[in-house]
Amino acid sequence: MRTAGGPAAAALGAGCHGGGRGRGRGGGCGARHLRPGLRGRAAGRPRRGGGGRSCLENTDPRTRGRGIQLLSQVLLQCYSLLQEKEVLHLVLFYENRLQDHHLVIPSVLQGLRALSMCEVLSPGLAVSVLKAIFQEVHVQSLLQLDRHTVYSIITNFMGTREEELKGLGADFTFGFIQVMDGEKDPRNLLVAFQIVHDLITKNYALGPFVEELFEVTSCYFPIDFTPPPNDPHGIQREDLILSLRAVLASTPQFAEFLLPLLIEKMDSDLQSAKLDSLQTLTACCAIYGQKELQEFLPSLWSSLRREPLLQVFQTASEKVEAECLAALHALSACLSCSVLSSDTEDLLDSFLSSILQDCRHHLCEPDMKLVWPSAKLLQAAAGASLRTYHRVTSSVLPLLLEQYTKHPQSSQRRTILEMLLGFLELQQKWGHVEEDESTLLSLRAPVCSVVFSALTDPSVQLQLVGIRALTVLGSLQGFLSPSDLELVVDHLIRLALHEEDSQSSKAAMEAAGSLAPNYPKVFSGRMVPRLEEELQSEREGESPRDHRSLRQRCLQALAAVSIHTSIVRETVPVLLQHLRKVQKGSEAGNAQDMVSVCQSLHRVALQCQRDAEGCWYYHQTVVPCLLAMAVQAAMQESAHPLLGKALLKEEVLAAMVPVISAATTHLSPELAAQSVSHVVPLFLEGEVSFLPQNSFPCSFQPFEDGECLEAQRRLVVLLMAFVCSLPRDVAIPQQERLLRELLALSCSCNCPFTATTAAKCFAGLVNKHPAGQQLDEILQLAVNRMEPGLAEGPRRTQALTLLLWVTKALVLRYHPLSSWLTDKLLGLLGDTELGPAAADGFSLLMAESPDVLHKGCHADVRIMFRQRFFTDNIPKLVQGFHGAGPDVKANYLKGLSHVLNHLPKPVLVTELPTLLSLLLEALSCSDRVVQLSTLGCLQPLLLEAPQIMSLHVDTLVTKFLSLTSSPTMAVRIAALRCAHALTSLPTTVLLPYKARVIRALAKPLDDKKRLVRKEAVAARGEWFLLGSPGR
Repeated sequence: MRTAGGPAAAALGAGCHGGGRGRGRGGGCGARHLRPGLRGRAAGRPRRGGGGRSCLENTDPRTRGRGIQLLSQVLLQCYSLLQEKEVLHLVLFYENRLQDHHLVIPSVLQGLRALSMCEVLSPGLAVSVLKAIFQEVHVQSLLQLDRHTVYSIITNFMGTREEELKGLGADFTFGFIQVMDGEKDPRNLLVAFQIVHDLITKNYALGPFVEELFEVTSCYFPIDFTPPPNDPHGIQREDLILSLRAVLASTPQFAEFLLPLLIEKMDSDLQSAKLDSLQTLTACCAIYGQKELQEFLPSLWSSLRREPLLQVFQTASEKVEAECLAALHALSACLSCSVLSSDTEDLLDSFLSSILQDCRHHLCEPDMKLVWPSAKLLQAAAGASLRTYHRVTSSVLPLLLEQYTKHPQSSQRRTILEMLLGFLELQQKWGHVEEDESTLLSLRAPVCSVVFSALTDPSVQLQLVGIRALTVLGSLQGFLSPSDLELVVDHLIRLALHEEDSQSSKAAMEAAGSLAPNYPKVFSGRMVPRLEEELQSEREGESPRDHRSLRQRCLQALAAVSIHTSIVRETVPVLLQHLRKVQKGSEAGNAQDMVSVCQSLHRVALQCQRDAEGCWYYHQTVVPCLLAMAVQAAMQESAHPLLGKALLKEEVLAAMVPVISAATTHLSPELAAQSVSHVVPLFLEGEVSFLPQNSFPCSFQPFEDGECLEAQRRLVVLLMAFVCSLPRDVAIPQQERLLRELLALSCSCNCPFTATTAAKCFAGLVNKHPAGQQLDEILQLAVNRMEPGLAEGPRRTQALTLLLWVTKALVLRYHPLSSWLTDKLLGLLGDTELGPAAADGFSLLMAESPDVLHKGCHADVRIMFRQRFFTDNIPKLVQGFHGAGPDVKANYLKGLSHVLNHLPKPVLVTELPTLLSLLLEALSCSDRVVQLSTLGCLQPLLLEAPQIMSLHVDTLVTKFLSLTSSPTMAVRIAALRCAHALTSLPTTVLLPYKARVIRALAKPLDDKKRLVRKEAVAARGEWFLLGSPGR
């Protein structure tokens, strides 16, 4: 090599003192400590070392290396400040240094990396640098970091000097092959694979070096890299696999070399190699054509069919089988998309012929062992394109239909029908097909016959497959004829109403719901009248239980088909008419029937929310009708209290709430305003003119006093369902008066149901009320009513209920008064009478309410309100517990456990050390609710914070084992689950308790409740395995 002298070194001497007196790798001073001005001039003024020679001219290679290293560090800091002429001189200098001693080369490469990032690099310099590196540097003899520097230089030039590098032609490709050949470090391989990928995809010239480029990359296939533990670089095996796959599947030029390799690896015994090969083949099919695949198709098919067939004998992996099918699908799609010339053989036809030849005969075997694997292979090929679908189904479908008739057993028929179903589902991908092109349309009659026969078979499993097939046939546009559709509806009605097995009945209803939007006229004209007839029929000799079950199924079926607006217009009147019949007729005492109708109406309401027209029709039809029926019943109850109308029972009114709520939440603001202008005056002024059949015997006055109006006051729950579901921007007429009436009713009513619903309605309106003076006045009025009510008197419980719901309404919206109300509630925990109820109230504050004060009904719910409530009030709860008397301590523990049980677990884990002692004490509380809530809180903590929990393992084991003998089944189950979760703690901590726990868990194995025994078996099994090898 040349010595470090000459004009380049004289012009470019970097300032550092020789003699080896510098600190660190940079010699004298580090680049990061140079002032910006000095960095800009670092290449222009050499400084002399001992003996009058610069570091760059020193005869000692180590000293020269330190000098070049400092210069390179400076350039890495300020390469963007260099001018074109300076870059030219620096490039010439560094190219010259590539011929220097091997100790100098790493620092030279760092300088060239800095220069490769310069925007003012003169044309031709990038090519010059790379030629110098290719000629002068043996890259694979360098350290990993220095090899990475070379890859970085190449990457930088490919990104900014693409056209110049392409001017090198295949020499650039050959040079890079020499650089990469033998690379082993995964960090470098990721960069190298990306360079190869760019070489191919950006159309660099590969010339005669295609095979060499393939060899230099394919030698890593398949990737078997396992990252070391605690790898700071974070490179995973999957990263390398995907990067290499992108290279191998980037050009058809690799096909003649890659496909034999893939076939070899697919036939290997290593599962990872099979998976990688199959996934790579699938990726290659996206760019290959018939020309690349032709020679290898027989071998590929031979390898692909092996895994699915071996799966029968349980010698193959499900993952490998799935990838085989995906690769076969990709191969078929590739052959389908290839453009053929007039003199070219159609490889798709010959390939599919091979598949059919090898698979068809398995479909006819009496033992049917290889039926499913063969069907999977055929379906994978058929799903690739419309061509493959026609080719495969024209051969297979007639055979399957023939086999169905030949096999009399239901199990065999089910298998064949499931295969047929797979091909029917593939037809859905292509949509409507012309009759002269579709095999399926030509087989319409036998296919329908097979499916209909399955629906009448005694086997429930065959019926279920038949129902699925029927759903698919109905989704194929134009497949079913009008007579077939009528037969479909008849079968669905029979299965839904009269089939003994509930699975078939439920599946038939779901199928009807799927098909109804496609054929609304058929279902509204044929199915709805039949269901109405069955609903109204009275059958002699039928037991009341069977008759009720039939009506229940009719109601469910009516709801299931109410998907399309035109059908809803037919089903809703039927449901409402049946509700009136149940209310008025001889079955007036049957509240359960009314609840069933309301459940069906609720399902219809949810389905109508998707369509604005259907939603408004439903609302203006159902809501006034329900209100009219309820008002009529309440007035009759007021006049004749002994009638005991079922419609006024709590469970029926509660079932109406979600119906009205679902019918209201999705209304537009304009329509909601129109509706609220009728409903609110109904309750405030008795305005009944908008109700159907509004000739009532007396006035409707739910907010007036009087024992005879108690039934009318119960209907406030329907007002709550309506007004609390309105969008927030809808103005409520006479809202201030309404709030005052609700407040008075909630505090004065003797009926707990009415008082609670009034309080909930008041809270729902307060939550949405705009901030301002009016809201402050209403809240002050509420406080004035609550304080004396809580202090003493017969209605303390009503006052507490109002306090809880108003507190929840304000906590959700972060209102300032919520803190005062919460403190009031905390004070009640020390009350011997109201303390337990106040403690349960913390669950109400933290939990999601099903009917009001949730986002679905447009309530004002701020994010992280639970975390804020926890932060503000847990210290007060803990302080109150420590200062409370022994007779009320349980109230504080109950409130604490309720709050923690609803808190997001990541938040709870951070606070666990300070609260765990209280949770453990709560386990000793005799209150069943406290025990259940605390156990439910501790179980996930055992899994998520094992280190903290292991500090209290002795107490936890004792408490859990004690609670496994609780008289309450739910507590026993929760305790056993916690004992099971204990096994997630460190084994060394648990081993001293193993024998004790196993003995204690023997008792619940004989528990009289099956669910308890089930949990005991699971927990005891885990403790038996504790400490065994492999765990």
